[in-house]
Amino acid sequence: MPEIRWRIVESNSGLDVPLHVQPRAKRNQIAGYFNGALKLKVSAPPVDDAANRAVVEFFAALLDLPKSRLCILSGAKSRDKVLRIDAISLVEFLKHIPEETA
Repeated sequence: MPEIRWRIVESNSGLDVPLHVQPRAKRNQIAGYFNGALKLKVSAPPVDDAANRAVVEFFAALLDLPKSRLCILSGAKSRDKVLRIDAISLVEFLKHIPEETA
């Protein structure tokens, strides 16, 4: 199993994943780590909750989960966020993270 470089919290209900989000990027992509958080670039601007929706949509597509199982737990108005993903294990989550990132 790869060494984890960020502070994911696993519980019985799922995962809390710390993110550092860069809005207005050229495309949506995982871009490594930043201060113990998974860095995510999203093309959406940080207005009218567009970047938060883009984060949820990105991980829902990446993990093949319904968007209803994901939510921004904290940091809705910040670049530093915590994404709650219900009913998924750390092992399952890591299967979907690109090798060079995990």
